[in-house]
Amino acid sequence: MRLSAKWFMWFTGIGIYVMFLGGIFYYNLFKWTFDEKLKQEAIDMVRLYAPTLINGLSKNQSAISMDEYDTVTRFAKDDRVAALLYLNKYGEVRWFKDPTKITETFDQFQKEVTLPTDAIEQAWLSKSPIVRAVPNVPLYDIAIPLALRGDIMGILDIQVSREGVVKVINAAMQKYAVGAVGVLLLLGIPLYFFLHHFVLGPLMSLRDAIESISFKTLELKFPPRADEVGDVAVVINTFLSKVRAEIANAMVKEKQRGAAEARWWQSILSAIVSKNHRAIVVDEDNSVLFTNFSVTGTVTGDGKLHLLDVIDSQQQDVLRLVGVALDRPNQVVEADTTFKGDACHVKAVHLEEEGELKRTLILFEPKQVGARI
Repeated sequence: MRLSAKWFMWFTGIGIYVMFLGGIFYYNLFKWTFDEKLKQEAIDMVRLYAPTLINGLSKNQSAISMDEYDTVTRFAKDDRVAALLYLNKYGEVRWFKDPTKITETFDQFQKEVTLPTDAIEQAWLSKSPIVRAVPNVPLYDIAIPLALRGDIMGILDIQVSREGVVKVINAAMQKYAVGAVGVLLLLGIPLYFFLHHFVLGPLMSLRDAIESISFKTLELKFPPRADEVGDVAVVINTFLSKVRAEIANAMVKEKQRGAAEARWWQSILSAIVSKNHRAIVVDEDNSVLFTNFSVTGTVTGDGKLHLLDVIDSQQQDVLRLVGVALDRPNQVVEADTTFKGDACHVKAVHLEEEGELKRTLILFEPKQVGARI
C-alpha cells in the first residue's frame, strides 16, 4: 500500500475517532447546559410569581383566587409546560387542566391520574424544588414547594417538555459536525501538502535516482538534502562506494590469482611437457588461460581468448574431445588431429575438484613417421 494511502487512512481514522470523542463530550456538555438552563428557567419562573400564589394560599386554602388562577393559567399556556398540578397544603387539588379533579385529595388524584415520578413527595419532604426526568419521555417533572416562614403552603408541579432543548442540541451538534469536518479539512490539506512536498516527492526522486544507477560507475545522482531523505541518500552513496571498493579489490585479487595460476601452470607444464609439445589450459567457458606457445586471436572485452580462436580447421575434433573430457572429469581422453598443419596426437583431461576452479588441460603431441610420441 502506498504511503499516501496509509497516511490518508490513518488521518481519516484518527479524525473520525477524535470527532466521535468530541461529539460525545459536546453532546453531554450541550445536554447538561441546555437542560440545566431549562430546569432553572422553570424554577425561576415559578419563584417569580410565588408571592402571588403564597398570598392566595394563605388567605384561603379551599378556593383559588383570581390572581392565582391567572398566574397558573399563564404557566399552563407556556409552550414548554406539558402538564401542571397545583396543590394546597392539605394535598387537595387546587388547579388541574381537568376541572373535575379540582378539590380531590392527592391520594384520590393519584388513583385516577398516574404521576410520572415521586417529585411531589420528595419536594414536600425536603421543602426544596425537586427535578426528576420522566423515563422514556422527553419531560422533566419539577415540583416546587410554596413556603411561608418555613411552612409549606402548597406545591406547584409542572412537567416541562425537553423537545425544544432536543432541537437546540441537535442543531448545535449539526454545527459541531460541520465545524469538525471543516477543521479536519483545514488540517488535512496543509499536512498532505507537507507530506507530498517534503516526504513523498523526495522519496520518489530518490527512487528514480536509484533506478538510474549505472553498473559501470555505481554513483547515485541525487542532490544533497538536509533531512532524513538526504541522510538515506548519503547512506546509499556510502554503500555504493563500499561496493565499488569491493569490486575493485576483487578485480585486483582476480588478476593476482590469475597471474599466480599462470605462473603455477608455467612451472608445472615446463616440468612435465616436452618443448616440442603444445599445451593449452582453458576454464569452464573454454577461455584460454595459459599456453606454452605464442598464440594470436581476437581478445574479448574481458581480456580473454577463446579456444576457437586458437585451434585450426580441425577444431571440431578438439571440441568434441574437450566435451568428452568434461563428461569424464579427471580422466585422460585421447584422439588424433591436425594442429597448426602438423599431425598430432591430442590428450585432454578435465581437472575438477569440489569447491575448486574447473580447468581443462589440452596437450598436442606431434607425430613422427612410424611412431607416436
